[in-house]
Amino acid sequence: MLIVEELHMLLLRPDGRIESAVSVNRLYGEVAAVIVDLALHGRIRLTEEKNPVVEIVSTEPTGNPILDSTLARLVPLRGKRLQSLVMRPKLDPLEVVVESLLVQGVLVRGERGFFGWGSARTPESDPTPEQLLRSRLADVLAGRAAPSQADAALLSILQNLNAAHAILREECGGASARELKRRIDEIAAGSAAGNAVATAVTTAISAALMAAMTPVIVAATVS
Repeated sequence: MLIVEELHMLLLRPDGRIESAVSVNRLYGEVAAVIVDLALHGRIRLTEEKNPVVEIVSTEPTGNPILDSTLARLVPLRGKRLQSLVMRPKLDPLEVVVESLLVQGVLVRGERGFFGWGSARTPESDPTPEQLLRSRLADVLAGRAAPSQADAALLSILQNLNAAHAILREECGGASARELKRRIDEIAAGSAAGNAVATAVTTAISAALMAAMTPVIVAATVS
């Protein structure tokens, strides 16, 4: 399962709604996750600048519809800065990620929102994949298992969305939000993903969140 699919499972409540802690910022996390997936599959690379450029390494299809559809959308944007890409709704992999999880039987199509308005909810059908994922992350956080690249990327993305403690409350072993952040920073610093693509991606998420917050902060200051 791709990192972006695992992230979506964590961000989705059992009733098919996105967790309130990330309802506004889901886009940044899922675009970031699929970029990490593409990098790990050798289709893109990031330059070594503080705000890196995303370069296309190969346009050869991977056979995975999530990766291939995102790669096709990235090709016209080659040479753009990572921070700007993380904020682009055009790169949102939501629909194809949901479809993949539906095909796998993880999710099921539910009813639409209040009075039939809004998009159809996709509640969890098979809880086993998420349970296994959460158990894996709990072991990593407790130091009982070595983190994979996916683990480090997932934890870093959640932390940079300011949602790690809210979503992993049961998996963090009673740690406070500050203690959990410290542990995730340790995991990211000690992993291959943490030293390369995932670090750049999670930095871009932080910058995107700050950019999104700036108009709100300015408006509050002016008023």
